[in-house]
Amino acid sequence: MADVKEKFKVSGEPMDSAPPVTIDRAREPIVVVDDLHIIYRVYGAGGKGNAASAFSRVLRRDHRPTMKEVHAIRGLSFVAYKGDAIGVIGTNGSGKSTLLKAIAGLLPPESGGVYTSGQPSLLGVNAALMNDLTGERNIVLGCLAMGMSPDQVKSKYDEIVKFAGLKEGFIQLPMRAYSSGMGSRLRFAIAASKSHDVLLIDEALATGDAKFRRKSAKKIDELRNEAGAVFLVAHQLDSILEMCNRVLWIDEGTMVMDGDPQTVVDAYNEANAK
Repeated sequence: MADVKEKFKVSGEPMDSAPPVTIDRAREPIVVVDDLHIIYRVYGAGGKGNAASAFSRVLRRDHRPTMKEVHAIRGLSFVAYKGDAIGVIGTNGSGKSTLLKAIAGLLPPESGGVYTSGQPSLLGVNAALMNDLTGERNIVLGCLAMGMSPDQVKSKYDEIVKFAGLKEGFIQLPMRAYSSGMGSRLRFAIAASKSHDVLLIDEALATGDAKFRRKSAKKIDELRNEAGAVFLVAHQLDSILEMCNRVLWIDEGTMVMDGDPQTVVDAYNEANAK
């Protein structure tokens, strides 16, 4: 395991502090999630009453903050390999988005760890595009933020606009004039214009139409072949089946199943039909 720890960027406690996950040495691991626990601490939770009662508590110096702990991820362990496209499914609040944020390095583990080979890139439904800037300017800034050179941005520009399927003239309008679907398509088109070591997609395809989802599936295949791994969180299970070669089913922060997409999705549908 020492060679894996040397290769991987580490977030969290040392791997030796928890039982190690099993790694297939015949494949190239790109993400190792080892006994991961994520806890949110919400301060001020549990306060009751209206503004008048709150002001009264302040006057009495009764303003000690209350704190609630939410154990969002509970001991998750798995390995993602180069070329994997992994769907992450579960009901609302199951920990899907939290898992992606932890892999991206945006949330510190309470215990356990996340080990990544290369740089993860998180593309969320609220990916940072600026509403007051035109689509054109957002493409340029987004590509530069991903590390592209100005020449690379110029070479990719027409491809991004075409892939996003923006109607003529919209690229020169500010983003606030875009529909949610147009914004979603542009976000994905910008992110997919560059190969990523690990691409994390959190509901960013939710507002895309069927045609765009087919284009996205093809692009995800290209990204898998060109670089590392892709993680996809989506409530549309048909998108998961179309785009992924593996599915993780998470419930209340724990792993329910990890395996073949059709098998896991069928089990998930059966459980939720009861």
